[in-house]
Amino acid sequence: MSHVGSLPRCEVETGENLSSHSALLRQKIGLVSPCTSENSPSLLTHPRLREFYGELLYVLYSTIRANVPLMQAARDCARSRSFDDRVAAQIASYLDRHIVEEMHHDEWLLEDMELLGYKREAVWKRIPPVELASLVGAQFYWIQYVHPVAILGYIAVLEGDPTPESAVMEAISKATLPEAAFRTILIHSRLDPRHRDDFNAMLDDLPLTQEHSTLIAISAFHTASAMNSIFAAVQPD
Repeated sequence: MSHVGSLPRCEVETGENLSSHSALLRQKIGLVSPCTSENSPSLLTHPRLREFYGELLYVLYSTIRANVPLMQAARDCARSRSFDDRVAAQIASYLDRHIVEEMHHDEWLLEDMELLGYKREAVWKRIPPVELASLVGAQFYWIQYVHPVAILGYIAVLEGDPTPESAVMEAISKATLPEAAFRTILIHSRLDPRHRDDFNAMLDDLPLTQEHSTLIAISAFHTASAMNSIFAAVQPD
């Protein structure tokens, strides 16, 4: 799941068909995203990116390393309910495919960080932001004790608004950092539009109840709020 392509951007689409689950969810996420005309469209456009790019990779790594275990937990829980829960059955099928797509992306980010002088042993010893632990912990709780549909709000935020490849290429040209250190972000700028479209198609096909939709929205709001705080903290004053 990425993650890296979905740095906070200020884009709210209008004129969408709000009869679909995916369009309604996107509209809800827009309510808690930091979308003002003064904001840059991506952290990659920040004029001082060079100063905090390594720490940006660190928080992305800290997020992504939890994604596969989190999706595996959601898949297993969904599978256990699937005999009499069509929503759970479809989620389990989707996650079976998506987990494979997201394997080893944390290792890619570690390799990118090493190009900037980070030591992986030191990275492993660091305590990630409290907001991130709260974010991931809440997902595990909702998956286990409410319904695995909660994971969809998390995925919608992290993969729902991919950073364009052109923005990544511009950042590479301006940041005067090793181009190879942008490898993972660049890969995701190319992969995530398809992942987003696959996710939206799956979501729109689900026979969601009002309770399902509410849980997805709560999960999305919590994810967006946490990621906004995490990304804000890495930027220089």
